[in-house]
Amino acid sequence: MCGIAGIYHLETPKPVDPARVEAMCDALAHRGPDGHGVWTAPGVALGHRRLSIIDLAGSPQPMASPDGRAMLVFNGEIYNFRELRRELAAHGATFRTEGDSEVILAAWQQWGPACVSRLHGMFAFAIYDLEARTLFLARDRLGVKPLYLAPLSDGSLAFGSELKALLAHPLLRREIDPLAVEDYLAWGYVPDSRAILKGVTKLPAGHTLLLRHGAPMPRPTQYWDVSFAERRKGRVADLEAELLHLMREAVTSRMVADVPLGAFLSGGVDSSSVVALMAEASSRPVKTCSIGFDVEALDETGYADQIARRFSTDHVSRRVSPDDFGAIDTLAGMFDEPFADASALPTWRVCQLARESVTVALSGDGADEALAGYRRHVFQYGEDRVRSILPQSLRGPVFGAAGRAWPKADWAPRPLRAKATLLSLAADSATGYARAIGFTAPELRDSLYSEGFLRLRGDYRAEDAVIATMRGAPARSGLDRAQYADLKHWLPGDILTKVDRTSMAVSLEAREPLLDHRLIEFAASLPESMRVRSGQGKWLMKRTMRRMLPDDILYRPKQGFVTPIAQWLRGPLAGTAREIATGTMLARTGWFDSRRLSALAEAHIGGRADHSRLLWQFLMLERSLARLGIG
Repeated sequence: MCGIAGIYHLETPKPVDPARVEAMCDALAHRGPDGHGVWTAPGVALGHRRLSIIDLAGSPQPMASPDGRAMLVFNGEIYNFRELRRELAAHGATFRTEGDSEVILAAWQQWGPACVSRLHGMFAFAIYDLEARTLFLARDRLGVKPLYLAPLSDGSLAFGSELKALLAHPLLRREIDPLAVEDYLAWGYVPDSRAILKGVTKLPAGHTLLLRHGAPMPRPTQYWDVSFAERRKGRVADLEAELLHLMREAVTSRMVADVPLGAFLSGGVDSSSVVALMAEASSRPVKTCSIGFDVEALDETGYADQIARRFSTDHVSRRVSPDDFGAIDTLAGMFDEPFADASALPTWRVCQLARESVTVALSGDGADEALAGYRRHVFQYGEDRVRSILPQSLRGPVFGAAGRAWPKADWAPRPLRAKATLLSLAADSATGYARAIGFTAPELRDSLYSEGFLRLRGDYRAEDAVIATMRGAPARSGLDRAQYADLKHWLPGDILTKVDRTSMAVSLEAREPLLDHRLIEFAASLPESMRVRSGQGKWLMKRTMRRMLPDDILYRPKQGFVTPIAQWLRGPLAGTAREIATGTMLARTGWFDSRRLSALAEAHIGGRADHSRLLWQFLMLERSLARLGIG
């Protein structure tokens, strides 16, 4: 796991000052404290910060191929590198190291851009081919590892693992993209299709980009997608066996490391499954860690302790005070772009705890997206059954009118939030789901924007991208389309961004075995009844894991990392909530109706409403703008 950065001149191959790339890499020092290097040639420079995981001393980067014709910088892990190494050696490739980096170079020289389809893992890398004078950029299938891109005024393209690497370049334009603000308020994160700064983009997951000197910048090329269009047939027992095999393969392949390795353990289905399979494959006790809270309603450590005892893990847990709001500025600095998922704070804390004893930690992320584990998937499945019975001509006016009249109750569990359900049922499946997964409804956003910002935003609506993804999905049902949209938007934009930044902030490599692309492809082919049944998501996975995990772990209500932001914004952060509307850099942008924001803040502080998620969004937006130096 590392940080990469570079500069490539698209037109004339001008000399590149290595000090610029060195500064970009210095901004990524947290991602790679074990080594660094910069390489330059006419029109190109590649930089690298290394966190040593495999072949600790033998794979420095930037790395040249044995014949000197190609140069690589690489962030991530290739889990099938040993199999590829044997195959490439049979083709005549020679190797000087024991790591996976050199295998990528050999694969590029053997297969060219098609090499990415043979790589199983998480990665973002750049290869400069000195003979062809091309730069090849690639990102893994699901978007576990990030890669930011920005064309600069001198005709070059800058790239880096995080936005802060690009911010270190003096030619980067620091102008906020108003459409990214609209996206952020809708979702709580800036999706991969956009960046907070104009002109900055992200290489999409499952895509590559091949650049040539003297040629215009092309569009990225997609090399992988997941299809929900097919339905796998077979007995339940056979599907269980296949799922268990895929999970075992995914876990064991991610246990290869030359440094201490462990796992995050929350006591939920996904992390418990990963730990169970690690314990099965390991001759030593698995190192596990969990974070709890002083507030009983937020604490899951009892479940984690139960799994730790069951599998005799080397377990450590730590309770932290929920009054951890002093870390807000640190959190904003990790993400660069505004990021409002409040679970980032406890995720960072568990990464800190893990880093005290291991350098690599396996997580349970990905199963919810792959196997319909979120409650919203269960609701989508049920709502689509209603849509199939009642025509749009009836649902639209009846449920729409009822939904608009129903009082808002964001504090209540989803089944009791009739307003959200009615408005969702009034729309088609894609529109209803896009509305259901949003942080802030479009009507509320419109009421918060100033007249000037509404002109900047124009006709764009954040939900349109998700709706278009769902309508164009290779899928059969509304549930299929919802999961496909989650894999394309929510997973890389929120979940994987959160885990990458919080783990890399403490130089910890996080690996997600349940995001193995073969497992994702298998899950997408399952009949709906194998994913959602009797009001339960992840039905087949839970059934499969009953041989290893108790029912009180498998079937307890889902609980994620929770941060008490509502209490913070009524207590120690009440003054900060008031300042959002009147006295901050955010207020000076002129994008929002300050009187409306003040009214929302006072209603929350006074306990008349719960606007905590919205106020938290504005707080994190303000801190992000402050760090970017934009007012």
